[in-house]
Amino acid sequence: MAELLRHPEIMKEVQDEVRRIIGSKPSITEEDIEQMHYLKMVIKETLRLHPPAPLLVPRESTQDVKIQGYDIPAKTRVIINAWAIGREPLSWERAEEFHPMRFMNADSSCIDFRCHNFQLIPFGAGRRGCPGIEFAVAMDELVLANLLHMFDWTLPNGASGKDLDMDEASGLTIHKKSPLLLVATPHNNIE
Repeated sequence: MAELLRHPEIMKEVQDEVRRIIGSKPSITEEDIEQMHYLKMVIKETLRLHPPAPLLVPRESTQDVKIQGYDIPAKTRVIINAWAIGREPLSWERAEEFHPMRFMNADSSCIDFRCHNFQLIPFGAGRRGCPGIEFAVAMDELVLANLLHMFDWTLPNGASGKDLDMDEASGLTIHKKSPLLLVATPHNNIE
C-alpha cells in the first residue's frame, strides 16, 4: 500500500483493473484473481523491493566448490541477501524504482518467485524455499484486490505519497519502521 500511495498513477491503474474485472459482484473469486495480471505485477514488484526476509535462512556448503573464482570450502555457512538481489542493477533496469510493468515483457515471463529464476527470491528458492509461499501469495492477492476494490485510499491531512517514510525495521520479518496511516473512503460503486 505504501508503494501504491507513493505512485498514485499505478494505484489508479491497478484499481481500474480490479474494479473492471469484479464489477458489481459481491465477492472476489480465484478465477477473478487469475485475470488480474497488473495486480500480480504490482505484488511481484513490491516483493522485489521489499522482501519479507531480506537475509534468507543460512545454508551450508556440503563440499568444496569454486564459484566465480572464489573458493568456498565445505561446511561454509552462506547467507543469501535477497534484498540486494532484488536491487541488483545488472539484473534489473532502474533497479531502485517501483516499476511493475518490468514484469510485462517476454524476457520476464518466468521471473516469478515460484520459478527457478533467481532474480526474484523474496521467499527463498529450491527445496529450502518457504513452504507457505502459495498461501502467502494467494492471501496477498486476495487482500490487496479487496482493499483496492472496496476503498479509495489517501494519506491523512492531505499528505503526499512522496513524503512517506519508507525506512524499514527488522524483526521476524521486515516491516515499515513507521506505521502506515491511511484514510479509507468506501468506493461509490460498492453496494
